[in-house]
Amino acid sequence: MRRREFLVLAGAVMSRMAFANETASDVKIVRVTSFDLRCQRVKFVGKNSRLDVHGDHSTDRVVKLIANNGVEGFGCCRANEKQLAALVGQNPDRALKNRALGVHSMPLWDLVGRLRGQPVCELLAPPLAETAIFPIHVYDGSIYFQDLLPEYADSWRDQFKKEVDELFSRGHTAFKVKIGRGAKWMPREEGDKRDVEVLKLLREHAGKNAAIAVDANNGYGLERTKWLLNELPDYKFDWLEEMFPEQLDQDLALKQFIHEKKLDTKIADGETQPNVDGLKPFMPAHAIDLYQLDVNAVGCEGLMEEARLCADGEFIAPHTWGTLLGFYAQLHVAKAIPTKFYSGEQDPLSHPAIITDDYKINGGLATVPNTPGFGLKLDESKLKDVKPIFEQRA
Repeated sequence: MRRREFLVLAGAVMSRMAFANETASDVKIVRVTSFDLRCQRVKFVGKNSRLDVHGDHSTDRVVKLIANNGVEGFGCCRANEKQLAALVGQNPDRALKNRALGVHSMPLWDLVGRLRGQPVCELLAPPLAETAIFPIHVYDGSIYFQDLLPEYADSWRDQFKKEVDELFSRGHTAFKVKIGRGAKWMPREEGDKRDVEVLKLLREHAGKNAAIAVDANNGYGLERTKWLLNELPDYKFDWLEEMFPEQLDQDLALKQFIHEKKLDTKIADGETQPNVDGLKPFMPAHAIDLYQLDVNAVGCEGLMEEARLCADGEFIAPHTWGTLLGFYAQLHVAKAIPTKFYSGEQDPLSHPAIITDDYKINGGLATVPNTPGFGLKLDESKLKDVKPIFEQRA
């Protein structure tokens, strides 16, 4: 796909959706239900540089919409109860176009896609044959400070190896490693040396072809980041994420250092920003290579806008840690903007009620099914113990 064609695709999303093909005006939303879905990780996840243990689960706030013709849609949604209640009686296409849920519109995207018989990626951008040939790279983001968990005090080296083997077994070839032990949990020098020791272990076990990124959760700083790169000059980091809070001058200084060292690594940041406005000062300066707005914080529209504003050679790599449904939503954005999507993060979560059989990860690449909506199925029989938080009927 040419650059000019991409800009046409990734313009203001809502203004150019094909609403001439919208569902019949007499289709209305007649029921809105929200509930919390406790999703299980494949393992217990430890600390990062800022936060204590993350545990073995995370929770998605899910909203399910039912239309008067019986079609249902669902997705992550943090909209308030007033917004949810106002959906009842609305036409789904109109509600989506009018931003009735703001950035928390995943359930509407899913419902409209199912009503039209189209995957969400085709609603986000006109279907192009070229998108089928673009691979969607994904990575596992779950390598945390397992060495600081008491149960692995004497076996953490073996535990890291097991975790790499496990993520490889799920089809990944790339992963992200948390670093920054010296920011909070260990003395600075000792913690930084442990970071290096863990990184060397992981590289040796994963092999030279594995793509490995690091995330310091702002626990390093510019000078410590330079130290790390000097300690591991041949490591070939895929990217450096949140080494310190976003500061234009420091990001540019790090980029200059990377250039001088002739390193092939990228700078990633932006997940804590509430919207793309906080990233705009960095974009014309080319201070960041991978922009990482959170999928549930900005929605599909926000990710599309982020990609539209990226310059040539810059990409989005959404933050999707802690969300099962958000992982699949980002893949539809990826298929809509294949030339501006770098890689998708997976937190290894699952729930028996969420059927993801149409999605596959193999060789580090994810497929997106050509099924309506987000292509996920909801098994209601697995939700018997889940109680609604909010419900509104016509």
